Amino acid sequence: MAFTALVLAAGEGTRMKSAHSKTVHPILGKPLVAWPIEAARAAGAERVVCVSGAGAAEVNAICERLGAEVVEQAERLGTGHAVRVALEATGIDSGCVVVLYGDTPLVRPETIARLSEKVTVEGLAGAVLTMEPPDPTGYGRIVLDAEDRILAIIEHADATLEQRELLRECNSGVYAFDGAALARLVGKIERSNAQGEYYLTDMIELLRAEGLSVGRVLVDDPTEMLGVNSRAQLAEATKVMQRRVNERLMADGVTMLDPDLVWVGPDVRVGRDTELWPLTFLMGQTSVGAGCVIGPNSRLTDVTVGEGCRLEETVASESVIEDGVTCGPRAYLRPGTHLMRGAHVGTSVEIKNSVIGEGSKVPHLSYIGDTSMGSGVNVGAASVTCNYDGSAKHRTTIGNDVFIGSDTMMVAPVTIGDGAITGAASCITKDVPAGALAIERSRQVIVEGYAERHAKKTAR
Repeated sequence: MAFTALVLAAGEGTRMKSAHSKTVHPILGKPLVAWPIEAARAAGAERVVCVSGAGAAEVNAICERLGAEVVEQAERLGTGHAVRVALEATGIDSGCVVVLYGDTPLVRPETIARLSEKVTVEGLAGAVLTMEPPDPTGYGRIVLDAEDRILAIIEHADATLEQRELLRECNSGVYAFDGAALARLVGKIERSNAQGEYYLTDMIELLRAEGLSVGRVLVDDPTEMLGVNSRAQLAEATKVMQRRVNERLMADGVTMLDPDLVWVGPDVRVGRDTELWPLTFLMGQTSVGAGCVIGPNSRLTDVTVGEGCRLEETVASESVIEDGVTCGPRAYLRPGTHLMRGAHVGTSVEIKNSVIGEGSKVPHLSYIGDTSMGSGVNVGAASVTCNYDGSAKHRTTIGNDVFIGSDTMMVAPVTIGDGAITGAASCITKDVPAGALAIERSRQVIVEGYAERHAKKTAR
C-alpha cells in the first residue's frame, strides 16, 4: 500500500570524526542515507522526504539524485522537531507516514511494508517497529495491553529491575503514523527533558492520551535496526549487508570460496556458475554473466562482463568486457575500455578509452590508450600508444591481423593498416600501409675490445 516516508538524516555524527556528514559514508559503495530511501521505495512509498541538517549539501545531492524531496532542519532539536519541520514544509497531513533514519541502513523493504500496512489496514493512529535484541540495555521497553497493542514505552533509565528483566521487546525508533493524527499532535510534543529536545517517542503517549490505538510490528531480525554512529558500527553494518548480499547470490547459483572475503554491491548482478574468488570487489552497476571466474584480488566498478570470462587480479571501471575474455594478472582497465569477444589482456597491462578487437591480444607490460584495434591483433611486450602530446590526446588506429613487435612506440595520431607488421623496438610516427613492414631503428655499432679498454681507463 502507498505511503509517505520521512527519512531523518540531519544528525552530525560527531563520533564518526569525519569532515563529511555521517549519512554519506558508504556501505558496499552506497551512501548510508541511500539505503532507507531505496528500501522505502521498494516497500511502496510514493513519496520520500529527507530531512537534512549537518553537511546538508552532500546529503541533499544524494537524496535528490534518488528522487527524494529535501527539507533542511536549520535548528536541530530532536526527532520530533525534525518530523514537524518536514510536515510544515511539505504540507503532509494525511495517509500513512513512516519515519525512518538515514543512519539505519539495514531495515528491509518487507519490514517497512509490514509497518505501513499495520496502520493502514487496521486503521490505527500509529505503530512502532519493535525488536528483541540479544542485549536490550539502553532501549525503551514495550508494554502491551490485552489486545497486544502498545500501552506504554518505558525508557531504560526509568524501568525497574523487574521490568528490565521481564520486558524484552524494545522500541527500535522506527514508526508509522496516521498522517492526520501526526500533523495534529506533533506540535504538542514538549522538550521537558535533560537534552532540551523534542522526542518523537512522546507521540505514542499523546496518541494514547486521546484514546487512539497504537500497534506494533516485531521485526524478525534485530540486526535490521543496527544504527551507525561510529566507524566501528559502520564496519558492523557493512558485514551484515555483505552477508545478506552474498547469501542471496549463492542461493542463485554463484560460487564463493570464502564469502567473508567477497564484497558485492547491492545493485550488482552475477550469473549462474560464476565463481568469485577471495578479495574480489564488485561495485556500482556492475554486471557479470554466467560461467565466469572473477579474482582473486579483483575490483570491478560499473563494469559489464559477458559470459565465460576469467579476470584475475584485474582492476576495472566503466568498461565493457564481452564473452570469453581473459584478463590479468595485474591488469588495469580504465574508463572507456571495451574488450571484444575472445580478447586477451595480460600481465601488467593498462588500457584506457580503447577498443580491443575480437580475439586480439595485449599480453604483457603494455599501455594502450585512445586506440581502436581490430580483430586478430597481437601486441608484443612493452608496447605503448603515445596518445598525449603534452596538450591534447590523439587516437591510434590499428587494423585487423596486425603484428606489433615488442617495444613498439606508436606516436598518435597514427594508423597501422590491416596485416601490417612493426619491427621490435620501433618508434612509429607515420601511417603504415596494409600488409607493410615498418621498422625504425638506429644503426647498431659494435666496438671490439671496448670493455677491456674502458676497465683499464677507469682503474687509473
